Amino acid sequence: MKPSIRSTALWLGALLAVIAHQNAGATCGASFCMVNTNWNLQGIAGEPGLRADFRYEYINQDKPVSGGKRVAVGQIPQDHDEVKTINRNWIGTLDYTINDKWSVAATLPVVDRFHHHVDNGSGTPTPEQWSFMRIGDIRILGRYQLSSENRDSAILSFYGINFGVKLPTGDITVQNTGGTRAERTLQPGTGTTDLLLGAYYSQALGAYDSSWFVQGLWQSPLNSRADFRPGNRLSFDVGYRYEVTENVGLMVQLNALIKRRDNGLQAEPESSGGKLLFVSPGASYAFSKNFQVYGFVQKPIYQYVNGVQLTANWSTVVGVSARF
Repeated sequence: MKPSIRSTALWLGALLAVIAHQNAGATCGASFCMVNTNWNLQGIAGEPGLRADFRYEYINQDKPVSGGKRVAVGQIPQDHDEVKTINRNWIGTLDYTINDKWSVAATLPVVDRFHHHVDNGSGTPTPEQWSFMRIGDIRILGRYQLSSENRDSAILSFYGINFGVKLPTGDITVQNTGGTRAERTLQPGTGTTDLLLGAYYSQALGAYDSSWFVQGLWQSPLNSRADFRPGNRLSFDVGYRYEVTENVGLMVQLNALIKRRDNGLQAEPESSGGKLLFVSPGASYAFSKNFQVYGFVQKPIYQYVNGVQLTANWSTVVGVSARF
């Protein structure tokens, strides 16, 4: 590949990783950002080897929303009133490229979560809080990729499928200091094994020092556990990147999520699921072709949720990526 196309392709991998992040807009505010940031995991044909990505997310969900409107805490009577959830997520990904078509990736999240709500079940409003740091649900994702290059127009295209599972490695029994177990949507894990299926298409426009992508990912639990089954979810992402210099890149993404209601005796179907759309501008800096740093800010531009759920005015992601 020409140097400009090759450089664009390396960075395009950041926008294509479909190791999507879960539970955005969940009942209690348990959330991961939806930004695609696993650098160098896709779009590099013929370069077998190991790549690693480590990112930190901060999501302060202190805005109760019902339908598409913001509401005050306790404005809509419920058995408990959501107040705030602060998510600090540490997410590591290892991706091994076997050849120019096949690769496999594993993602391990560590969830640092604080949650505050007011329990109305006893007739007297009682504040309750949880604060914990636990391993979440591990994801294993395979990837089959094809590519094509139009040398006349300096356009390099990538397309492929993603398939894998989310494993029930996260705890579902976390309690607070008073011995009260957290709601299932607040727990580090769902307790279920989920099927992941997705597809993507992208182009590296070498003549314009830019690239774009589109992708989709469907996630569906294969079972229920302890009277809880999370709702199916479908995510869509579109992104564009422009290389300002050889080292600096500017990016923007649109991230959409459609999530069905949770089910089971331990679920809250009336206050779960919804439709969300985010815009996510970001920037990156490459110290070398093997080591990059990046950052994104994510802002909701459309939210419609069932019942009352906690959302965030904004979220942020910073991370590093390296290949060996």
